[in-house]
Amino acid sequence: MSNFPAPPLISPAQMNILRAATAMAWADGQLETDEIRVLLDQLAVLFCQSNSKDESQVAGLKFELAEYLGQNIPLEEVIPSITNQSDRALVLKLGYQVISASRRTPDEDQINPDEAEAYQKLISLLNLSPAQVAAIEAEIMPSANPAQDNLFANLATNLHSLIAT
Repeated sequence: MSNFPAPPLISPAQMNILRAATAMAWADGQLETDEIRVLLDQLAVLFCQSNSKDESQVAGLKFELAEYLGQNIPLEEVIPSITNQSDRALVLKLGYQVISASRRTPDEDQINPDEAEAYQKLISLLNLSPAQVAAIEAEIMPSANPAQDNLFANLATNLHSLIAT
């Protein structure tokens, strides 16, 4: 009898994505609640077999995936198994979302040095072009200037109210 949970009912390619994203969550030696939430929310919907994304099916898959998050397989072992370019891009996106999901302490940067190092290693292992990495990062990273974001949001709101009147 094995003490390991049964693997979730996902494809081998999806299992590799799960393992890579989980490795990023473990980058600083801790699996935080917010990191778990991001992993489960993103992956359960992504991996759900039904096109309708039935809530009970998603919840069931989240449970199965959660049982597997204790695995901490090094990125160097997982990434070579991910050969599809779109899966590699997805892993980079998920990796960043996971490491930016939480901080261990309020004084800590959103992405701590261990996570930043793991992210750089992930970029290197994925072997995506600089243009691909830049496009993915532009999609997922917050703007470097929150004041500018607020300015644009306020401008959009004001324009919308002018148009609506």
